[in-house]
Amino acid sequence: MRHVLTSLEDSKAEDIVSIDLHGKTTIADTMIIATGRSNVHVGAIADRVIKTFKAQGTYIPRVEGLSSCDWVLVDAGDIIVHLFRPEVRQFYNLEKMWGMDRPGETRASESRPGERRAG
Repeated sequence: MRHVLTSLEDSKAEDIVSIDLHGKTTIADTMIIATGRSNVHVGAIADRVIKTFKAQGTYIPRVEGLSSCDWVLVDAGDIIVHLFRPEVRQFYNLEKMWGMDRPGETRASESRPGERRAG
């Protein structure tokens, strides 16, 4: 997961959030949500994330939404990455749906002192 978060940071993705899904669902272990400034930016971030997964050689991800780049879903089995344009992310508000206020979830770029970052 650390490689994916680094890829997002290197791509200048904004508001990166990592949500631990253990005990909440069996669809994945981790959900990562990030924002791109435009359709082009979301597409570029998605391309980089896909290349990161492929370079790890563990899983070829399934990808949805690359044609419009409003919301791109990269499903790599244990890790699901959602990439949004800002207004689309605000509309769907996945953080609220998955209970961001629960213990164990932190903004990937804002871990507090003493907190362990996942990955």
